[in-house]
Amino acid sequence: MTVAAEPIAAPQSAPTAPAATASSPWIYRPWLDLLVGCGAWSAPLLAIALLMTPAHSHAWAMTFYLLAIVFNYPHFMATIYRAYHTRADFEKYKFVTLHVTLLLVLTGIVMHTSPRFFPWLFTLYICWSPWHYSGQNYGLLMMFARRSGAEITAGERRWLRGAFVASYLMLLASFETGGSTDPLILSAGLPPKFTFPLRLAFGVAFVVFTFLGFRRLIRAMGARALAAPLTLAFTQFLWFVLPTLLELNSVSQVPQTRYSSGILAVLHSAQYIWITSYYQRREARAAGLKSWHIATYFATLLAGGIALFIPGPWLVSYLFHYDFTTSFLIFVSLVNIHHFILDAKLWKLRDNRVASLLVDQSSKPSARLADPSSRPSSSARAFTMRVLTAPGIRVSLATLLFLWGGLDQFHFALRTDEGNLPALQRAARLNPYDSFVEERIARAETQRGQHDQAVAALARAVAINPSSITLQQAAARALIADGRFAEAYAHYQKMLERFPRDTDALTNYGLLAARLGHPEEAMDSWQKSVEINPNQPNAHLYLAEAFDQRGEPAAAARHWNLFLQFASANPQSAVDTPIFTQQQLLGATVQLADDLSRINNSAAALTQYDTAIARAQKSGDAKLESLALVHRADLQARNGDAAAAAQSYQRGLALDSKSGDASAEALDWFNYGQFLRSQNAPDELIYASFLHAENLLNGAAGSELATIQTARRQVESKMGAKAAAVAQGNLPSLLARATNFAPSPH
Repeated sequence: MTVAAEPIAAPQSAPTAPAATASSPWIYRPWLDLLVGCGAWSAPLLAIALLMTPAHSHAWAMTFYLLAIVFNYPHFMATIYRAYHTRADFEKYKFVTLHVTLLLVLTGIVMHTSPRFFPWLFTLYICWSPWHYSGQNYGLLMMFARRSGAEITAGERRWLRGAFVASYLMLLASFETGGSTDPLILSAGLPPKFTFPLRLAFGVAFVVFTFLGFRRLIRAMGARALAAPLTLAFTQFLWFVLPTLLELNSVSQVPQTRYSSGILAVLHSAQYIWITSYYQRREARAAGLKSWHIATYFATLLAGGIALFIPGPWLVSYLFHYDFTTSFLIFVSLVNIHHFILDAKLWKLRDNRVASLLVDQSSKPSARLADPSSRPSSSARAFTMRVLTAPGIRVSLATLLFLWGGLDQFHFALRTDEGNLPALQRAARLNPYDSFVEERIARAETQRGQHDQAVAALARAVAINPSSITLQQAAARALIADGRFAEAYAHYQKMLERFPRDTDALTNYGLLAARLGHPEEAMDSWQKSVEINPNQPNAHLYLAEAFDQRGEPAAAARHWNLFLQFASANPQSAVDTPIFTQQQLLGATVQLADDLSRINNSAAALTQYDTAIARAQKSGDAKLESLALVHRADLQARNGDAAAAAQSYQRGLALDSKSGDASAEALDWFNYGQFLRSQNAPDELIYASFLHAENLLNGAAGSELATIQTARRQVESKMGAKAAAVAQGNLPSLLARATNFAPSPH
């Protein structure tokens, strides 16, 4: 597909002949054409949309939804009106008006019955939208150029088309950069280091191609005569190039859904209604229909737009108890895609009929442009048309649709009033099958401290829309936050039946299984998580701890190593804050070294101990530095390097005296006493070490104290009366001697 195949696209034959001479190239009036048709009002409106503060989010949502009913919905109906208004048009575009339409209806049924396919459809809609907008801008640019009498060469047309394609590709590259945070939007997840130069190249291409396309025309005709085409080129820059440049500079991060279906859709829709109203008026006059009025036309579009979007989701929701939010998004996606396909067929300046109405500026269009029916109407069809076109029926149907639109607007105001619990509850009564409302109710109840009601609301949301992994996760988190671990465990069991490859669910299910006394089940769940996605640092962390508890140091070491590798490669999160604390990383490094030591990989273990010591010194963590030193000392002693072991122990004990952790200091003195015993140190130094360790525990109960006391009594029995002297006042001096002990070389 090329931009030239989009709405109001230009012909691809070479050079365009000048249009018929006329007094003015404008459609309505210069100010209106430039402001709406050429998008000159884009800059202030886009600035308002981008700078809108969260405090005004509800007012902005209400304003946008009202604009959607006034502009977006009617602009879709304008295409339906254009394609289905006469039987001749219906037959001319029958492949789209009938066959593609039936295919999309079938797609809508499939999307409702198999929601797992919906993200593909929604992503297609989001990515196609800016291409569609680009096509309309390009087509209007060519239309205004022809109306102004410009002779555009084939080369210039290729440059301008290339500029519009480049601007679209620039935005698309932004869409595909990084992972998507929206579960309904799929992303290629391209790394920024790859897309950054690509986006810059497309931006430069847009500027260069636009310059090459307009250079000769401006010299020949002057910028004033090309005000409309130049404005449309600048609008394309504002819509696609500028937002991407702001994103590259981290000034603005605009989600795909907000950008493609937000204020940009309103601007595009107003532009579309502006040009189609002109076309339909000229077509009606060409057909001799003097009764055509723009007010009647717009009322028809307004009622038809409501009919396209609003009744469907409400009926599906009430009749089939289907999630209203999901159904609405399915209808939005399908109507948009149908619109994109239909527009590509309807609006081509290479079509003589379209060109004669949009480019030919004669005041009296030829009557030959009328489209009589291609075949006589049958009596049944004629009767049906008489009934449907009867004034009473039309007025009644329009009134019903306007009332339905008003109800939908009221419901939207209630359901988007975040934090207003009475309004949200009223919205739930209007439509009890809306997971979006139930999720908002849960948030409001949580803010009020009503966790039971929040859990109940999320349970209702999951029942309405069980295919939403976001709701499933929110319900599980709410159960955990409320301390209902057994229910959360059961919830994850059911959730994993539907989403067996969700790594977050597998990881959290493992945590709950471990908490509830199912260690094997926990490890199986974490193992599945890392098999699906090896870049799961928390799962590796939990597996390492579990393997250590099972006494499998080799397996534990592998997962400690994977955890540390991930932490080293990803030191910060998206908001430039550390993912893991220094304490976590240092503890993991020491654990890895311990496991390497247990499997007799001494060289690697010593390297990890040294790494932990260096990092602890840098971060000022005396406690973990001491831990790493004492563990390194134990390994050095086992390796026969007594002198190095003594130094490590002594450095660790010096840090212990500053850390204030009496329990850790007691265990280190006990281990040092054992080391002194192995080195045949004087008994009084060994005894002083054990006695000091016992004193530090200060009579605390536990196996550690009993072990220390047993060792102290053994030395005390050996020393006899000398032990009493140590206890009666020589302890400080003996401890000082112990911390300066140097083992004898063997």
